[in-house]
Amino acid sequence: MKKLIYSILLAIVALTMLDSCLGENMYDKYKDWREKNDEWYQRQASSGQYTQLIAPWDPSAQVLIRWHNDTMLTKDNLKPLITSTVDVKYHLSVYDGTPADSSYLRTSPADSIYRSVVNQNVEGWMIALTRMHVGDSCTVIVPYQQGYGSTMRDEVVLPFSNLIFDMKLVDIYKYKAN
Repeated sequence: MKKLIYSILLAIVALTMLDSCLGENMYDKYKDWREKNDEWYQRQASSGQYTQLIAPWDPSAQVLIRWHNDTMLTKDNLKPLITSTVDVKYHLSVYDGTPADSSYLRTSPADSIYRSVVNQNVEGWMIALTRMHVGDSCTVIVPYQQGYGSTMRDEVVLPFSNLIFDMKLVDIYKYKAN
């Protein structure tokens, strides 16, 4: 019985220590960064420069998008499904303009192309790409809830980072029209 009590106490102490180690509560730790991201996103949403896109599968999931091309010229082009493999060119930065990633650093599968299945990316990309047609170029602002959330991706993409993608949908890989 004494061993059981010690085991339970040890488990409680271990869980408490683990919680305090893991959870220097990310929400509190990155409070200033999170608040700046929230404020910036709200300014962009109310600026009139972006259109809000809401995910058909989750009414609380959204992105802001600004088209750089005349979408009337691409409206008859192919549009990817969530399971499509797409070729995209993009630059990624965070809300303060700090660059985070770019397909222009890639040489495979082709120069400057990032190839992936739409649903294997952050939810914000899925929302934007399923509304784009081949040839569309846009700036997409992905709020952190549809990006990496409270996860730290690297030194630039901190927890609660809004993501800014300047992107172009180049092609839908291996699509064969009948």
